[in-house]
This record gives sequence, structure tokens and C-alpha cells, in this order.
Amino acid sequence: MDHSSGLISSVILFRRFKDAPRIVPQVVVAVEHYNRMARMILAGEKLQMKVNLAVDWQDKDLMAYNTVAEIPGTDKADEIVMLGGHLDSWHSGTGATDNAVGSAAAMEAVRIIQSLGLKPRRTIRIALWSGEEQGLLGSAAYVAQHFGKPSGESKDEGFLRLVQGGTAKRITRGSEYDKLSAYYNLDNGTGKIRGVYLQENESVRPIFRQWLQPFRELGAATITASNTGGTDHLSFDAIGLPGFQFIQDEIEYETRTHHSNQDVFDRILGDDLKQAATVMAAFLYNTAMRDEKLPRKKAPAQ
Repeated sequence: MDHSSGLISSVILFRRFKDAPRIVPQVVVAVEHYNRMARMILAGEKLQMKVNLAVDWQDKDLMAYNTVAEIPGTDKADEIVMLGGHLDSWHSGTGATDNAVGSAAAMEAVRIIQSLGLKPRRTIRIALWSGEEQGLLGSAAYVAQHFGKPSGESKDEGFLRLVQGGTAKRITRGSEYDKLSAYYNLDNGTGKIRGVYLQENESVRPIFRQWLQPFRELGAATITASNTGGTDHLSFDAIGLPGFQFIQDEIEYETRTHHSNQDVFDRILGDDLKQAATVMAAFLYNTAMRDEKLPRKKAPAQ
């Protein structure tokens, strides 16, 4: 444990298994090669490919790692506000926009609070997840360990509910379930924050509207009740906890960098990330300082 500068850090683990279900081998190709093959097929040509796969199964360390750190709170230190993003990436690039930038912005948000000498009432906890690309494994394991997990259904059903969005019908609460105020996530590329998804939690709309007001000139003003999926806030939302993903400029995320060999440092926009980190820091601090925790949707049955 590192207690320097009031920051407490630790590593949270979850295990991968050798007996995981076998899947069809997957190969990622450059978009230019894919488009050429698509054009050939559309032209009526019979396409043939020859692929050589040279792989090695690394089984010396079957643990995957989440990195978690805290800024201790003051009068409400037993309550928690969380933020984060995932560190693992797809294998054909370096994971710069998916999701090194989200992790970096989250760390910068915490650094901003620390550098200003602020003393949050609630404990602020940052988590850099692993296993997101395999199906939110890192955040799901952490949430199950600390906050709760779906119950009254098969393990597969509970996991599918988590990765696809939606709330479990029944849950088993963990020791910190009633202590969490909110979790904020960033995982949609290098673009600046434009607003926030409410995950159908209308009770937080007036709160978030007030918090976004100072950032209107920076382009962050949108609040939508819509759900968004595919990333780690769903691990919290699945058991009825307030988990939110920010709305971001798409930039080249879906068209160029997402899960491609072009997801590299060159595609990062530094000024946009500074804006995102600033907005995240404000949400984090405001949540930590409220008299009450953020309102929740109707909790699942136990």
C-alpha cells in the first residue's frame, strides 16, 4: 500500500482459466485490406485467403489485474465516488484511443483534485480496469467483490445481462453496496466530453444540468436519458448502482481507430483530453461534496 500524498493504491485481481470455452480463431485485418476483399466479393469474384497463424498461449500468470487507488475522504470517508476506464486494448494497435486516453483522463482528473489541495468529503476511488475487451471482466469481478452481483439466475444469464445492459431482477448485495454514490466512465475515444448519458436515471438530470453549466462554452451541455453500452459502467448499472458514461465527440473512433491497427498515439487529441479531464474532475468533486449520495433508480430485489 502506498500512502504517499494521501493516495492509497492497490491491485485487484481476477483469474483467467485454462479451461475457458474454445472459440473460433479471430484475425484482424487492416481496413484497406478488408475493403478490397469486400469489393471483390461485390464484383462477383470468388475470394480465397491463405492465413498463417503463429501464436503462443501464455499460461505462467493466469491473473489479470485491475489497478485501484484512493484519495481518502473526510467526514463522509466511508462513502465512495468512483471513476475509471479500461487499460487493456485490442491486439492490432496500441490501444491509444481505446482506451489509454480514458484511463489517462481519469488519472488527470484525480491529479487535478490532488494538485489543488482539495479535501473531498467522500473517498474518491479511481479504477483502471483490465479484461474490458473480453467482456467487462475486470470491472464485473470488482463490482461482484465489493458491491454485489446478480442472483437468482444462472451465471451466464447474469453475465449476459451485464454486458448487454439492463438491470438484474435480483441481486446479492456486497458490503459496499450502500456506500457508493456514483461511478463515472470514459471510453469512447479521444474526443472531448459533450455531456453524459443518464442510463434512464432521470433523478440525476437536474443535478447534472447544474454541474454542466460552467462547461457550456467548452461544448459540454448534452444530457440524454438514453442508455449506452459496451463498457465498464454497465457492471455498476447492472446491479442498480449509478454508473455513467460520458458522451464524447466521435472523431475517428468508429471510422478509423476502434479495434484497428491505427489505434495509436498519433490519433490522440491532447486539448480534447484536457477538456475531458476537467469535466470529469468537476463531476467527481461535486459528487464527493454533496450532502447526499446521488439518487438511484429502483433497486433490484435481494
